[in-house]
Amino acid sequence: MTEARAQILTSIRLALGRGVVDAATQQELRARLNGHRRNLVPARGQVTGRQKVEDFARMVEFSLASIARVRSVDEVPAAVTDYLKQQNLPAEIRMAPDKRLDAIPWGRTPLLKIARGMPDPKDEVGLSGAFAGIAETGTLMLVSGPDTPSTLNFLPETHVVVVRASELVGGYEDAWTKLRAAMPSMPRTVNFITGPSRSGDIEQTLQLGAHGPRRLHVVLIDDDPQAGPA
Repeated sequence: MTEARAQILTSIRLALGRGVVDAATQQELRARLNGHRRNLVPARGQVTGRQKVEDFARMVEFSLASIARVRSVDEVPAAVTDYLKQQNLPAEIRMAPDKRLDAIPWGRTPLLKIARGMPDPKDEVGLSGAFAGIAETGTLMLVSGPDTPSTLNFLPETHVVVVRASELVGGYEDAWTKLRAAMPSMPRTVNFITGPSRSGDIEQTLQLGAHGPRRLHVVLIDDDPQAGPA
């Protein structure tokens, strides 16, 4: 611990009327921090199998996002292209340099122009891969990293996110458990995205795109054999 940090924490303890934390209390606090005790999980966050997939899709639409459901990665390029046509958007996307996205056969849609890497302010559509999807609220969990730049989540006005049914979890606690199991240390940023960006601060009128994308489109790959037939 740095001297400056020690001084700050000491000042906080004094202001709260607390003395030096004894060894037993320190051990108890460390155990609590390292234990990752699960919080309460509502009933709708405890779903499994096909119900988990259906609940996720339903909550995505409830959050004012749109969703396309495909059976395999082979159908993803057409699903993305169809969505761009429906929204009258150019066949151009800025895609995260993610190996999972590179495995998708984008060559099947030769008219779709793909640029990889950090987004430019001129990019209208960004495409990312989700780390997980949460059925409880239809939320996408995205993590930052060299292959998953967080700016793609916020800069383009239209955000397309690819997620697999096998990556879905029931509730938020399951998402954190999945992340801790997959990564030795926490990423710099974890973003939870539920629907397009919105705000009701201005005269209590809902405005989309207030602090990020005005459109969110989810491409759900139904690849989970444990979920049963669609």
